[in-house]
This record gives sequence, C-alpha cells and structure tokens, in this order.
Amino acid sequence: MTDATSAPSRLTAGDTAPDFTLLDQDGAPVSLHDLAGENVIVYFYPAAMTPGCTKEACDFRDNLNSLKSARYQVLGISKDAPAKLAEFREHDHLNFPLLSDTDLAVHKLYGAYGEKSLYGKVVTGVLRSTFVVDPDGGIRLALYNVKATGHVASLRKKLGLAA
Repeated sequence: MTDATSAPSRLTAGDTAPDFTLLDQDGAPVSLHDLAGENVIVYFYPAAMTPGCTKEACDFRDNLNSLKSARYQVLGISKDAPAKLAEFREHDHLNFPLLSDTDLAVHKLYGAYGEKSLYGKVVTGVLRSTFVVDPDGGIRLALYNVKATGHVASLRKKLGLAA
C-alpha cells in the first residue's frame, strides 16, 4: 500500500489503462471506457496556455488528421478547470478534447504526477507523459518525462506512422 508521499507507480506496456471520467472544456463528461474499441492517445501536460504546453498541443492539433486517419483519438489532460481549457482550445484552435483533472486523481493513477527536476531543483508536479491505449484497454506505450518539442513526431515514429 502506498501513501500520499510515496512515488506514484508507473504504468508499462501491457498494463490495463485506468478508466476515468473527466469533464472536457465544455463541461461534458468524457470517459475512457466510452472509447473502447479505439486507439486512444492520452497525454498529460502541466498547464494550459504555457509555452511548452501550447507547443505540444499545437503539434497534436497539426497532426490530428493523420492520427485520426491511422485510427487514433487524442485526449489532453491537465489540472486546469474547464473554463481555462475552453479558453486554451479557442485561443489555439485546438481540435481535440481537453480534460480537466483538478484534483490530480487521474494524473496519479497514470503516474503522471510526482517528483521531477525543474531547473536543477527537485519539485513535485505534473510529469509530461503520454500513453497509447489499445482498443482492448491495454497500455501499448507509456512515455514519461517527454519533451514538448518534437514529441508528436517521436510518438508517430514509435507507432510506425509515416512522417
């Protein structure tokens, strides 16, 4: 049994993806189980409308059509409230659901919250992470501490999708 101060456990390929229901940018509930039978890319980012998170989200936006044609859905998750996510989505013309996890419960289920190094200091916060969930609900890829820049290209390569 772990307590709140212990490091979150990390998911690995072959694990069952933890199910969740979160509100999207419009306040509508989105559940992972509703996407059963589909490939889903779930990515966690620290904060809407910050430079790195904007770069990453826009990269997913710009690649969404090719990801969808390869039968992948994209869900972005942050600790931001739905209103902030709606502003982010509108400001940057994002074309996929942004989900709100204000209590970080889903972040913790996925091991996407914990200690990290930030400018040489150890801090506790959101770990930029991406998970590919297969149609049967299993984790196909679990990527932790990814870089915002170039992440989608790297992910596409790992998924065997053409550049």
